This record gives sequence, structure tokens and C-alpha cells, in this order.
Amino acid sequence: MNKQEVNNQRVMLILAVFLICGILLYALRSVLLPFVVGIAVAYFLDPAVNKLENSLKFSRSLATTMVLGLFLLILLPVIAVLGSMAFSQISDFLSNLPQYVDGFVKKLKVWLEQVKEYLPPLENNNLNNLWQGRQGESIKPLVNVIKKIAENGFALVNVLSLLLISPVVAFYMLRDWHNFTGRILALVPKKHKKNVTDAAKAINRIISGYLRGQLLVCIFLGSFYALGLWLVGLKLGLLIGFLAGIISFIPYVGSISGFLMAMILVVSQYGTLPKILAVIAVFGVGQFLEGNFLTPKLVGENIGLHPVWVMFALLAGGVLLGLLGMIIAVPVAACIGVLLRFMIRRYKNSAIYLES
Repeated sequence: MNKQEVNNQRVMLILAVFLICGILLYALRSVLLPFVVGIAVAYFLDPAVNKLENSLKFSRSLATTMVLGLFLLILLPVIAVLGSMAFSQISDFLSNLPQYVDGFVKKLKVWLEQVKEYLPPLENNNLNNLWQGRQGESIKPLVNVIKKIAENGFALVNVLSLLLISPVVAFYMLRDWHNFTGRILALVPKKHKKNVTDAAKAINRIISGYLRGQLLVCIFLGSFYALGLWLVGLKLGLLIGFLAGIISFIPYVGSISGFLMAMILVVSQYGTLPKILAVIAVFGVGQFLEGNFLTPKLVGENIGLHPVWVMFALLAGGVLLGLLGMIIAVPVAACIGVLLRFMIRRYKNSAIYLES
């Protein structure tokens, strides 16, 4: 068997492995979420466990127990407080939803009346009929979402599995992290071990730099938006602001969606120019801080992931696998980026490229 045939077999084997993994991932997507979350938590906490193990000479099990215990001790009360706050604000929002819709429609009709002279002529009856026809349709998407959540009992199972299974998975992954990585590396042929190790280090640098930095950015923006909208006096402002900050790991989507929701609520609740300008100022300052200070300092500009590539990966992962896909989107995008750069370097050093 010549070298070309060996290379072809190697490529076919790699493609077959990726294909099988993709099929299994898609088939098991409904049960993988708590395991992926547990692995993600272990990945985040591994540096702290390594610090205790190497610097203070703690055993791996003791260091894992201390770090994970402290993490859960901080996280669970925060989730409880935020969940209670979100439930209260959502209940208030749903009870006042008809008034919000009616107020928004009335204020928008007033504005349209003021600019009607700049628009094609419309009869008043036609305008009223248009609003009456669209008013019900505007609520349909929200009603459908709420109905789907209420009917889908599996969502409760997912939440319970996250609370019960993910911490267990995180503990065992943290405790045995080096054993797992060592066994995987031992399967790599010695000839390619250096290339695989270098690629793994590059992927780890990109993922850790992006995820840990982006997490801090999301927490800061969520807190800033929530506090700003609360000071404006916007009902549901705390929830919308926090969600806008958390969703900002998708470039531009979080800030734009949060801004649009806040504008709809401020128009329906107040409709005054000072309040509208205050909401615009909150998101404007948040975007200025993110673009000029937070992202450059915490995430960095040389991690090798272009914002457009990140946006595509997150949206594609969300469409294919839902929340699970969005969680693994950035690691997969980082792996693909490293592999593509490696292939491009090999191509530029090959006889095909160098041949004159």
C-alpha cells in the first residue's frame, strides 16, 4: 500500500468519525444538554482546581470538591433570586399585556396621525381597520410561544436534569480531567502527536480566551442594562436588561433585541420623549463600553474568531440543536478555524502551491 492510499484511508477514517459523531449528536440532542453543561462547567473551573492541586498540594478530589462546592454555593442562590424576580416580572407583564398592547397601538396611531401628511393618503376607516386587524396578529407569536412552553412538559425534565445531573458530571469531569485528556492523546499516532498537541493548545487558547472573557462581558452588560432600565422606571426592565446582556454573546443580536423590546415597553408604558431618550442612552452607553473597553480588554481581538463567524456558528448551532447547539457552537467553530488554518499552511508548503 503506497503513501497516497494510506493518506486517503486516513482522510476517509477522519470523515467517518466526524459523520458518526454528528449523527449521534443530532439523535441524542434531547438528552445531552445536562452532560454538555457539566463538561462546560468543568472546563471553566479546571484552572482553579489545577491551582489548588499544584500550588497548595491538595489532592485532586479535595480540590475538585472545594472549587465545585464554592461555585454551586454562589450560583444556586443567584439563580433562585433571579428566577423569583423573573417569575414575578413575567407574571406582572402577562397580566398587563392587553393594556401594554392597547397603549402601544394608541400611541403609535397618534404618531401616525401626526405624520400622515407625509404618507400616501389613507382613509381613517382604513387606518382603524388596519390596526384592528393587526392588533390580534401582533399577540399571536407571544401566545404561541407561551402555549408551547406550557404544553411541553419535557422542558421541566430538562431543568431538573440540569440541576441534578450537571453537578455530578462536572465533579467527575473535573476530578478525572487529566486522565481523559491523557487517554485521548495516547490514541494519537506518535508521528502526528506534536501537530495534534499544538492544535489542541491553539483550540484551548481560543476557546478559553473567548468563553471566559465573553462570560464576564455578558454579566457586566446584563447588570448594566438591568440597572439602567430599572432606574428609568421600566416595568420588566430588570428582566429585559439582564436577558439582553446574556444574549450579547451573539454579536449585535442581544443588544438589538433588548433595545427593541425596551423601546416597545417604554412607548406602551410611558410614551414620553425623556423616557424614550433615557432607554436609548442606556443601550448607547452599554454599546460604547462593550465596543471600546469590555470586549477589547476581556475577550481580546486576536483570538482568531471573527464576529461574523461566531454569529453564524451560534445561529446555525441553535437551528440544528437548539440550546445544546449554541453551547457547543463556539468550541466547534474554534476547532474548524484551527483545522482550516493548518490545512492552509500545509497547502502553501505543498508542491501544488509552490509549483511555478
